[in-house]
Amino acid sequence: MTRQVFCKKYQQQLDGLDQPPMPGPKGQEIYEQISCQAWQEWLEHQTRLINEKRLKVFEPETRTYLQTQMDLFFANQATDEAEGYQPPKS
Repeated sequence: MTRQVFCKKYQQQLDGLDQPPMPGPKGQEIYEQISCQAWQEWLEHQTRLINEKRLKVFEPETRTYLQTQMDLFFANQATDEAEGYQPPKS
């Protein structure tokens, strides 16, 4: 049986992650409050930001920036977008 969480992003019960996606309190918070669906969407958004903005993920400033963007993303607030990115049409 899949673990269910009340997803902070979608405000409904959805399948949860199998384990915390990172160590520490932030990883535990994500594990308890973020669905698999929301986490996958964040990973895709983060990848676009890293690629299009040519971010260096080993730099502390980049990690702080991505953490801020992740918090905004899960809170359904405006996040930065990759310049020129067009979401696929359904």
